[in-house]
Amino acid sequence: MSGDDGENKDYTGTRRSKRVTASEVAKAAGVSRPAVSRAFTPGAYLDNAKRELILETAMQLGYRPNALAASLHGTSTNLVGVVAGDLNNHYDSEFIARLVAQLNAANKWPIVLGGGDRSVSKHAILSLLNYPLDALIIRGGSIPSSLISDCEKLSIPLLFSGHVVNAPYTDCICCRNGVGTSMAVELLVGRGRTAFGFIGGPKTRTSSNERLSGLSDRLAEFGLELQGVEHSDYTYEGGREALTRMIDQQPLDAIICANDAMALGALSAAQSELELRVPEDLSIIGFDDILMASWPDFNLTTIRNPLETTVSEILRLLEERLDNPEKPGEICMLDPILLERGTH
Repeated sequence: MSGDDGENKDYTGTRRSKRVTASEVAKAAGVSRPAVSRAFTPGAYLDNAKRELILETAMQLGYRPNALAASLHGTSTNLVGVVAGDLNNHYDSEFIARLVAQLNAANKWPIVLGGGDRSVSKHAILSLLNYPLDALIIRGGSIPSSLISDCEKLSIPLLFSGHVVNAPYTDCICCRNGVGTSMAVELLVGRGRTAFGFIGGPKTRTSSNERLSGLSDRLAEFGLELQGVEHSDYTYEGGREALTRMIDQQPLDAIICANDAMALGALSAAQSELELRVPEDLSIIGFDDILMASWPDFNLTTIRNPLETTVSEILRLLEERLDNPEKPGEICMLDPILLERGTH
């Protein structure tokens, strides 16, 4: 087998079963253990010839310093905890993938645990607090106030994405959800739509409720009332079933959904089960702008929840918080973008 299968070899070519230690390098090079540490510490004073000897010996032995252990002696570990939202939600999974990539690019080491419901998030956060974290990022949902207090006591900065929390030294970033659905209403009313329905997420989800409020308030400004509301689970199947239930109860000509997955499910139900033409008979607009929304087979009109900007702002907030732990918490609100495609 090749030598890049994750196991160490010593300089004779014999495979080693244990990780090479700094003490072994020191013995082989004929130097002290602290000299080995200095050789791998940027800026530490050490004779150049001795440094080269140590580095060459370390390479022959297959030694690599334990970066985490070394960081514990400094002011930063570069470990960032990330409690994911619902990874079955396409937007959340795309968000986590992008966030991890950007943290890696910033030389941060993310520890990602699934979030899901409140109890899972609590368990995940308690597990993460066992690590020497520089910061903890929470995606979506809410967490018990006791866990926020725990992070305060441990001096672990908290950053919330998709949810606003009023707590000292806590930063939050969120999309203006109501603005997004308000723009969708304006677009559809301009196309002559008058009978609106809304397919939302669970009733406990703040973002879904904000999107519903923005929709209802804007309709009222046009002298219209929301004709139907269904709450589902943010899934394709949930959107398909929700639209079928609503159309069975009353005729509608416009549907706005709290996320794209449900909008795609509603689109499928409209075309394949209800024999409705989209957008001629029924307009459908989603929210988030997941990758599938732009696929030619769907071409979904949607409201972009700006993922790239969200992640870049998280990195900014994180760096500023680490540079100045005592600065007041910041709430960063991002504007959504209406993307007119083929379903409105």
